[in-house]
Amino acid sequence: MLTYSYISSALLCTFFISILCVPLATQLARNLGAIDPPDERKVHQVAMPRLGGLAIFAAFMVSLFLFTGISGPMLGLVLGAIIIFVIGAADDIYHLSPLAKLIGQSLAAAVAMYHGVMVHFVTNPFDGMLVLGSLGIPLTFLWIVGITNAINLIDGLDGLAGGVAAIAATAMGIVALLQGQVDVAMAAMLLVAAIIGFLPYNFHPARTFMGDSGSNFLGFVLACLAIMGTTKGTAVVSLLIPIIILGIPIFDTFFAIVRRINNHQPIFLPDKGHLHHRLMAMGMSHRRSVMIIYGISAFFSGVAVLLTTVTSPKASLLLSLLLFVIVLGADRIGLLTGRNRHAVNRSMDV
Repeated sequence: MLTYSYISSALLCTFFISILCVPLATQLARNLGAIDPPDERKVHQVAMPRLGGLAIFAAFMVSLFLFTGISGPMLGLVLGAIIIFVIGAADDIYHLSPLAKLIGQSLAAAVAMYHGVMVHFVTNPFDGMLVLGSLGIPLTFLWIVGITNAINLIDGLDGLAGGVAAIAATAMGIVALLQGQVDVAMAAMLLVAAIIGFLPYNFHPARTFMGDSGSNFLGFVLACLAIMGTTKGTAVVSLLIPIIILGIPIFDTFFAIVRRINNHQPIFLPDKGHLHHRLMAMGMSHRRSVMIIYGISAFFSGVAVLLTTVTSPKASLLLSLLLFVIVLGADRIGLLTGRNRHAVNRSMDV
Protein backbone atom coordinates (compact mmCIF):
# COMPACT_ATOMS: atom_id res chain seq x y z
CA MET A 1 0.00 0.00 0.00
CA LEU A 2 1.49 3.32 -1.06
CA THR A 3 1.56 5.93 1.69
CA TYR A 4 1.06 9.65 1.27
CA SER A 5 4.66 10.38 2.29
CA TYR A 6 5.99 7.81 -0.20
CA ILE A 7 3.98 9.29 -3.07
CA SER A 8 4.96 12.84 -2.09
CA SER A 9 8.65 11.90 -1.97
CA ALA A 10 8.41 10.25 -5.39
CA LEU A 11 6.71 13.25 -7.00
CA LEU A 12 9.09 15.79 -5.43
CA CYS A 13 12.09 13.74 -6.52
CA THR A 14 10.79 13.57 -10.08
CA PHE A 15 10.04 17.29 -10.16
CA PHE A 16 13.49 18.32 -8.93
CA ILE A 17 15.33 15.96 -11.28
CA SER A 18 13.39 17.44 -14.17
CA ILE A 19 13.80 21.10 -13.27
CA LEU A 20 17.52 20.65 -12.59
CA CYS A 21 18.13 18.77 -15.84
CA VAL A 22 16.52 21.35 -18.15
CA PRO A 23 19.50 23.79 -18.17
CA LEU A 24 21.85 20.85 -18.82
CA ALA A 25 19.66 19.62 -21.67
CA THR A 26 19.48 23.13 -23.12
CA GLN A 27 23.26 23.51 -23.14
CA LEU A 28 23.66 20.03 -24.61
CA ALA A 29 21.25 20.96 -27.41
CA ARG A 30 23.36 23.99 -28.28
CA ASN A 31 26.53 21.93 -28.23
CA LEU A 32 25.06 19.25 -30.49
CA GLY A 33 23.31 21.64 -32.85
CA ALA A 34 19.82 20.53 -31.87
CA ILE A 35 18.32 23.91 -32.76
CA ASP A 36 14.86 24.68 -34.11
CA PRO A 37 15.04 27.62 -36.56
CA PRO A 38 11.96 29.77 -37.24
CA ASP A 39 10.06 29.45 -40.51
CA GLU A 40 6.76 30.55 -42.05
CA ARG A 41 4.77 27.70 -40.43
CA LYS A 42 6.16 28.13 -36.90
CA VAL A 43 5.21 30.70 -34.30
CA HIS A 44 8.61 31.35 -32.67
CA GLN A 45 10.81 34.08 -34.11
CA VAL A 46 14.30 33.04 -32.96
CA ALA A 47 16.26 29.79 -33.11
CA MET A 48 15.55 27.64 -30.04
CA PRO A 49 17.35 24.67 -28.46
CA ARG A 50 15.09 21.64 -28.76
CA LEU A 51 16.38 18.84 -26.57
CA GLY A 52 14.43 19.76 -23.44
CA GLY A 53 12.61 16.44 -23.59
CA LEU A 54 15.76 14.91 -22.14
CA ALA A 55 14.86 16.40 -18.75
CA ILE A 56 11.37 14.87 -18.81
CA PHE A 57 12.76 11.53 -19.97
CA ALA A 58 15.51 11.42 -17.32
CA ALA A 59 13.23 12.44 -14.45
CA PHE A 60 10.51 9.96 -15.38
CA MET A 61 12.86 7.03 -15.95
CA VAL A 62 14.94 7.52 -12.80
CA SER A 63 11.85 7.86 -10.62
CA LEU A 64 10.12 4.94 -12.29
CA PHE A 65 13.04 2.69 -11.37
CA LEU A 66 13.27 4.11 -7.85
CA PHE A 67 9.61 4.09 -6.88
CA THR A 68 7.77 1.46 -8.95
CA GLY A 69 8.16 -2.13 -10.06
CA ILE A 70 9.49 -2.67 -13.60
CA SER A 71 8.09 -5.89 -15.00
CA GLY A 72 5.56 -7.15 -17.52
CA PRO A 73 3.84 -4.36 -19.48
CA MET A 74 5.70 -1.69 -17.48
CA LEU A 75 8.98 -3.15 -18.73
CA GLY A 76 7.60 -2.92 -22.26
CA LEU A 77 6.74 0.73 -21.67
CA VAL A 78 10.26 1.45 -20.39
CA LEU A 79 12.09 -0.32 -23.22
CA GLY A 80 9.84 1.18 -25.87
CA ALA A 81 10.17 4.65 -24.34
CA ILE A 82 13.97 4.40 -24.49
CA ILE A 83 13.79 3.54 -28.19
CA ILE A 84 11.31 6.31 -28.94
CA PHE A 85 13.39 8.88 -27.07
CA VAL A 86 16.61 7.91 -28.85
CA ILE A 87 14.89 8.16 -32.24
CA GLY A 88 13.40 11.53 -31.32
CA ALA A 89 16.74 12.87 -30.06
CA ALA A 90 18.43 11.70 -33.27
CA ASP A 91 15.77 13.56 -35.24
CA ASP A 92 16.31 16.71 -33.16
CA ILE A 93 20.02 16.60 -33.95
CA TYR A 94 20.29 15.03 -37.41
CA HIS A 95 16.80 15.57 -38.92
CA LEU A 96 15.81 12.00 -39.76
CA SER A 97 13.58 11.14 -42.68
CA PRO A 98 9.89 10.44 -42.00
CA LEU A 99 10.47 6.78 -42.91
CA ALA A 100 13.31 6.43 -40.39
CA LYS A 101 11.15 7.95 -37.66
CA LEU A 102 8.24 5.65 -38.52
CA ILE A 103 10.51 2.61 -38.37
CA GLY A 104 11.75 3.70 -34.94
CA GLN A 105 8.21 4.29 -33.69
CA SER A 106 7.13 0.91 -35.05
CA LEU A 107 10.01 -0.82 -33.27
CA ALA A 108 9.14 0.89 -29.98
CA ALA A 109 5.49 -0.12 -30.34
CA ALA A 110 6.46 -3.71 -31.16
CA VAL A 111 8.68 -3.95 -28.07
CA ALA A 112 5.90 -2.63 -25.81
CA MET A 113 3.38 -5.02 -27.34
CA TYR A 114 5.74 -7.98 -26.96
CA HIS A 115 5.88 -7.32 -23.22
CA GLY A 116 2.11 -7.17 -22.82
CA VAL A 117 0.98 -3.64 -23.67
CA MET A 118 -1.98 -4.83 -25.68
CA VAL A 119 -5.69 -4.16 -26.25
CA HIS A 120 -7.27 -7.59 -25.85
CA PHE A 121 -10.94 -6.68 -26.13
CA VAL A 122 -13.37 -3.89 -26.90
CA THR A 123 -16.65 -3.38 -25.12
CA ASN A 124 -19.83 -4.35 -26.91
CA PRO A 125 -23.04 -2.59 -25.81
CA PHE A 126 -25.13 -5.53 -27.01
CA ASP A 127 -23.23 -8.48 -25.54
CA GLY A 128 -20.55 -7.55 -22.99
CA MET A 129 -17.03 -7.85 -24.35
CA LEU A 130 -15.78 -8.52 -27.86
CA VAL A 131 -12.48 -10.40 -27.67
CA LEU A 132 -10.20 -9.14 -30.43
CA GLY A 133 -7.77 -12.03 -30.66
CA SER A 134 -5.18 -11.35 -33.35
CA LEU A 135 -6.99 -8.15 -34.34
CA GLY A 136 -5.70 -6.64 -31.11
CA ILE A 137 -2.21 -6.49 -32.62
CA PRO A 138 -2.91 -3.97 -35.43
CA LEU A 139 -5.32 -2.01 -33.22
CA THR A 140 -2.72 -1.63 -30.47
CA PHE A 141 0.01 -0.79 -32.97
CA LEU A 142 -2.07 1.93 -34.66
CA TRP A 143 -3.05 3.37 -31.28
CA ILE A 144 0.55 3.66 -30.01
CA VAL A 145 2.01 5.05 -33.23
CA GLY A 146 -0.99 7.32 -33.78
CA ILE A 147 -0.94 8.90 -30.31
CA THR A 148 2.86 9.26 -30.47
CA ASN A 149 2.51 11.38 -33.61
CA ALA A 150 -0.64 13.19 -32.43
CA ILE A 151 1.18 14.67 -29.41
CA ASN A 152 3.99 15.74 -31.73
CA LEU A 153 1.52 17.52 -34.01
CA ILE A 154 0.13 19.74 -31.24
CA ASP A 155 3.61 20.81 -30.11
CA GLY A 156 3.23 24.15 -31.86
CA LEU A 157 3.05 26.72 -29.03
CA ASP A 158 5.18 27.26 -25.94
CA GLY A 159 4.03 24.93 -23.19
CA LEU A 160 1.16 23.46 -25.21
CA ALA A 161 2.12 19.81 -25.67
CA GLY A 162 3.59 19.55 -22.18
CA GLY A 163 0.54 21.04 -20.48
CA VAL A 164 -1.95 18.96 -22.46
CA ALA A 165 0.10 15.82 -21.75
CA ALA A 166 0.20 16.64 -18.02
CA ILE A 167 -3.59 17.12 -17.90
CA ALA A 168 -4.13 13.86 -19.80
CA ALA A 169 -1.71 11.96 -17.56
CA THR A 170 -3.48 13.29 -14.47
CA ALA A 171 -6.81 12.00 -15.75
CA MET A 172 -5.28 8.65 -16.67
CA GLY A 173 -3.82 8.39 -13.18
CA ILE A 174 -7.21 9.04 -11.60
CA VAL A 175 -9.00 6.52 -13.84
CA ALA A 176 -6.28 3.91 -13.30
CA LEU A 177 -6.56 4.38 -9.54
CA LEU A 178 -10.35 4.00 -9.70
CA GLN A 179 -9.83 0.73 -11.55
CA GLY A 180 -7.23 -0.55 -9.09
CA GLN A 181 -4.23 -0.11 -11.40
CA VAL A 182 -1.96 1.37 -8.72
CA ASP A 183 1.36 0.99 -10.58
CA VAL A 184 -0.09 2.62 -13.68
CA ALA A 185 -1.53 5.47 -11.59
CA MET A 186 1.86 6.00 -9.96
CA ALA A 187 3.61 6.06 -13.34
CA ALA A 188 1.10 8.60 -14.64
CA MET A 189 1.68 10.89 -11.66
CA LEU A 190 5.46 10.61 -12.06
CA LEU A 191 5.04 11.69 -15.68
CA VAL A 192 3.01 14.71 -14.54
CA ALA A 193 5.74 15.70 -12.06
CA ALA A 194 8.42 15.37 -14.75
CA ILE A 195 6.44 17.60 -17.12
CA ILE A 196 5.76 20.23 -14.43
CA GLY A 197 9.49 20.47 -13.78
CA PHE A 198 10.04 21.24 -17.46
CA LEU A 199 7.19 23.69 -18.06
CA PRO A 200 8.71 26.76 -16.30
CA TYR A 201 11.39 26.76 -19.01
CA ASN A 202 8.94 26.05 -21.81
CA PHE A 203 5.97 28.31 -21.07
CA HIS A 204 5.79 31.48 -23.17
CA PRO A 205 8.26 33.03 -23.76
CA ALA A 206 10.04 29.68 -23.90
CA ARG A 207 13.75 29.28 -23.24
CA THR A 208 13.85 25.77 -24.68
CA PHE A 209 11.67 23.32 -26.60
CA MET A 210 11.07 19.67 -25.74
CA GLY A 211 11.75 18.69 -29.36
CA ASP A 212 10.64 15.48 -31.05
CA SER A 213 12.51 13.59 -28.34
CA GLY A 214 10.10 15.02 -25.78
CA SER A 215 6.84 15.07 -27.72
CA ASN A 216 7.28 11.56 -29.12
CA PHE A 217 8.27 10.28 -25.68
CA LEU A 218 5.19 11.83 -24.08
CA GLY A 219 2.90 10.51 -26.80
CA PHE A 220 4.32 7.01 -26.52
CA VAL A 221 4.10 6.86 -22.72
CA LEU A 222 0.54 8.25 -22.71
CA ALA A 223 -0.52 5.72 -25.36
CA CYS A 224 0.89 2.83 -23.31
CA LEU A 225 -0.53 4.09 -20.01
CA ALA A 226 -3.95 4.44 -21.65
CA ILE A 227 -3.89 0.76 -22.63
CA MET A 228 -2.48 -0.39 -19.28
CA GLY A 229 -4.72 1.64 -17.00
CA THR A 230 -7.87 2.95 -18.65
CA THR A 231 -9.15 0.09 -20.84
CA LYS A 232 -9.34 -2.65 -18.21
CA GLY A 233 -12.99 -2.13 -17.32
CA THR A 234 -15.86 -3.95 -18.97
CA ALA A 235 -18.18 -0.95 -19.08
CA VAL A 236 -19.43 0.05 -22.50
CA VAL A 237 -17.46 3.31 -22.47
CA SER A 238 -14.18 1.94 -21.11
CA LEU A 239 -12.45 1.92 -24.48
CA LEU A 240 -13.59 5.49 -25.11
CA ILE A 241 -12.05 6.84 -21.91
CA PRO A 242 -8.49 7.26 -23.27
CA ILE A 243 -9.86 8.68 -26.53
CA ILE A 244 -11.70 11.40 -24.62
CA ILE A 245 -8.75 12.09 -22.32
CA LEU A 246 -6.52 12.55 -25.37
CA GLY A 247 -9.27 14.40 -27.21
CA ILE A 248 -7.16 17.46 -28.10
CA PRO A 249 -4.40 15.65 -30.04
CA ILE A 250 -6.76 13.00 -31.44
CA PHE A 251 -9.45 15.34 -32.76
CA ASP A 252 -6.91 17.95 -33.90
CA THR A 253 -5.20 15.27 -35.99
CA PHE A 254 -8.54 13.93 -37.28
CA PHE A 255 -9.75 17.39 -38.29
CA ALA A 256 -6.41 18.09 -39.97
CA ILE A 257 -6.96 15.06 -42.20
CA VAL A 258 -10.55 16.13 -42.99
CA ARG A 259 -9.40 19.70 -43.65
CA ARG A 260 -6.69 18.64 -46.08
CA ILE A 261 -9.09 16.34 -47.92
CA ASN A 262 -11.63 19.19 -48.17
CA ASN A 263 -8.91 21.49 -49.50
CA HIS A 264 -7.64 18.83 -51.94
CA GLN A 265 -4.23 18.71 -50.24
CA PRO A 266 -2.04 15.72 -49.30
CA ILE A 267 -3.06 14.58 -45.81
CA PHE A 268 0.58 14.63 -44.62
CA LEU A 269 1.20 18.19 -45.84
CA PRO A 270 1.88 20.51 -42.85
CA ASP A 271 -0.38 23.55 -42.57
CA LYS A 272 -1.37 26.31 -40.16
CA GLY A 273 -4.89 25.06 -39.58
CA HIS A 274 -4.38 23.27 -36.26
CA LEU A 275 -6.34 24.36 -33.21
CA HIS A 276 -3.58 26.57 -31.82
CA HIS A 277 -3.10 28.22 -35.23
CA ARG A 278 -6.84 28.91 -35.55
CA LEU A 279 -7.06 30.47 -32.08
CA MET A 280 -4.17 32.81 -32.83
CA ALA A 281 -5.70 33.66 -36.21
CA MET A 282 -8.83 34.73 -34.30
CA GLY A 283 -6.73 37.27 -32.40
CA MET A 284 -5.85 35.27 -29.29
CA SER A 285 -2.46 35.90 -27.74
CA HIS A 286 0.11 33.13 -27.45
CA ARG A 287 -0.55 32.59 -23.73
CA ARG A 288 -4.31 32.88 -24.04
CA SER A 289 -4.42 30.32 -26.85
CA VAL A 290 -2.48 27.87 -24.72
CA MET A 291 -4.68 28.46 -21.67
CA ILE A 292 -7.87 27.97 -23.73
CA ILE A 293 -6.57 24.62 -25.00
CA TYR A 294 -5.59 23.68 -21.44
CA GLY A 295 -9.18 24.40 -20.43
CA ILE A 296 -10.61 22.28 -23.25
CA SER A 297 -8.26 19.43 -22.38
CA ALA A 298 -9.23 19.66 -18.70
CA PHE A 299 -12.91 19.59 -19.70
CA PHE A 300 -12.39 16.45 -21.80
CA SER A 301 -10.47 14.82 -18.95
CA GLY A 302 -13.21 15.69 -16.47
CA VAL A 303 -15.84 14.16 -18.74
CA ALA A 304 -13.71 11.01 -19.09
CA VAL A 305 -13.39 10.60 -15.33
CA LEU A 306 -17.14 11.24 -14.93
CA LEU A 307 -17.92 8.53 -17.49
CA THR A 308 -16.29 5.95 -15.24
CA THR A 309 -18.89 6.66 -12.54
CA VAL A 310 -22.18 6.84 -14.48
CA THR A 311 -24.48 4.22 -15.98
CA SER A 312 -24.41 3.33 -19.67
CA PRO A 313 -27.55 5.31 -20.72
CA LYS A 314 -26.22 8.46 -19.06
CA ALA A 315 -22.78 7.83 -20.55
CA SER A 316 -24.25 7.52 -24.05
CA LEU A 317 -26.11 10.81 -23.66
CA LEU A 318 -23.00 12.54 -22.35
CA LEU A 319 -20.91 11.20 -25.23
CA SER A 320 -23.48 12.35 -27.79
CA LEU A 321 -23.51 15.88 -26.34
CA LEU A 322 -19.72 15.95 -26.24
CA LEU A 323 -19.42 14.87 -29.87
CA PHE A 324 -21.94 17.53 -30.93
CA VAL A 325 -20.02 20.25 -29.09
CA ILE A 326 -16.71 19.10 -30.62
CA VAL A 327 -17.97 19.10 -34.21
CA LEU A 328 -19.81 22.42 -33.78
CA GLY A 329 -16.76 24.07 -32.21
CA ALA A 330 -14.43 22.70 -34.88
CA ASP A 331 -16.67 24.07 -37.62
CA ARG A 332 -17.01 27.49 -35.99
CA ILE A 333 -13.27 28.13 -35.65
CA GLY A 334 -12.29 26.67 -39.01
CA LEU A 335 -10.64 23.36 -38.12
CA LEU A 336 -12.49 21.68 -40.98
CA THR A 337 -11.56 24.24 -43.63
CA GLY A 338 -8.57 26.19 -42.30
CA ARG A 339 -10.66 29.39 -42.32
CA ASN A 340 -12.77 31.07 -39.67
CA ARG A 341 -16.48 30.57 -40.40
CA HIS A 342 -17.28 34.21 -39.65
CA ALA A 343 -14.62 35.30 -42.11
CA VAL A 344 -16.15 33.05 -44.78
CA ASN A 345 -19.61 34.46 -44.13
CA ARG A 346 -18.33 38.03 -44.37
CA SER A 347 -16.65 37.33 -47.70
CA MET A 348 -19.88 35.84 -49.06
CA ASP A 349 -21.83 38.92 -47.95
CA VAL A 350 -19.44 41.15 -49.83
